[in-house]
Amino acid sequence: MPHLLSILLFSFLQLAGIADEEVTLVFVGDAMQHKPQIVAATRNDGTLDYSQCFSMIESDLASADFAVANLEVPLAGKPYSGYPVFSAPDEFARQLGTSGFDLLLTANNHCLDRGSRGVKRTVQVLREMGTPSIGTYASAAQRDSVMPFIADIDGKRIAILTYTYGTNGMPIKDGIVIDLLDRDTMRRDIALARRRGAQAVCVCLHWGVEYQRTPSKEQQSLADFLFAEGVDLIIGSHPHVVQPFEVRHNASRGKDVAVAYSLGNFISNQNDIDSRGGAMAVAKIKFRGDTVCGTTLDYKLLFCQKPLRGNRGDNYTVIPASLRDSVRTDQLPDFDRFISRTRSLLDKHNSHNTKELQ
Repeated sequence: MPHLLSILLFSFLQLAGIADEEVTLVFVGDAMQHKPQIVAATRNDGTLDYSQCFSMIESDLASADFAVANLEVPLAGKPYSGYPVFSAPDEFARQLGTSGFDLLLTANNHCLDRGSRGVKRTVQVLREMGTPSIGTYASAAQRDSVMPFIADIDGKRIAILTYTYGTNGMPIKDGIVIDLLDRDTMRRDIALARRRGAQAVCVCLHWGVEYQRTPSKEQQSLADFLFAEGVDLIIGSHPHVVQPFEVRHNASRGKDVAVAYSLGNFISNQNDIDSRGGAMAVAKIKFRGDTVCGTTLDYKLLFCQKPLRGNRGDNYTVIPASLRDSVRTDQLPDFDRFISRTRSLLDKHNSHNTKELQ
């Protein structure tokens, strides 16, 4: 009956000639800090400077109504470390907020790299910075205070939920809570978000098989489950490579639903050519009145340029595909290969109603 009422309301609004509105959400993939990245950010006086890293995409973030990144490192304090047990400087997360990200996702397989203390410190540091985060919590009470996360964006209430397949075998203890990928939990959270007034629901999943360029059967099954639950947008991370996008129609609910199986790496020191960058998902959730009437999902390809070796003060830089002229000569072969291979993959597998933006 609720689905029928939604369809009837949608039809009434069409007949009444009420203009469509839309909210633009931007998502990027894995924001990582390997040891060479920490070294590159360290200045002669010992301070850390990440201002160069995201300077070329700040205009994209500013033009969106809401921007989200996957923070795939705990902020556990010194000593800083990279793979396989991460602890990133606070300055890295602060720069993400300064550059324009409105929400950081912390539920991923590295969130417990520094144990319960690392989780608690990450939550505390982000709260003190004023940067909202979801996915890991110091306690069940803290989770209850922020979940389901519902953002008021231009007068539209959009829920964003996040879950991870696991924590690299690290135990969850000392009262902390991690949003694990569980269908019953997701179903409850989606229902609670709707009861609390969410008009649209986006689910971000840390899932899939690392370095596999197409979604696994498990990813597809989970996407089908969320599709049936009536979500509007599914955004994936973890494989460290870009996987295809699709938009499909949910006839029972009268709307299109969008899925990005993996956005790949946003910023990292990984070397495999398909891991040298990622995709920025640009989702537009369309409303007619207070009712979602569809979601579109386009993308920009992003390349992570490494600093010039021996050039102190240079740093890792995220460069959109459209700014090829900004890429250093020594990095152009990798840039061209990454962009070409990723475009070929998406051209082959994406649904026809997604497109690359310049």
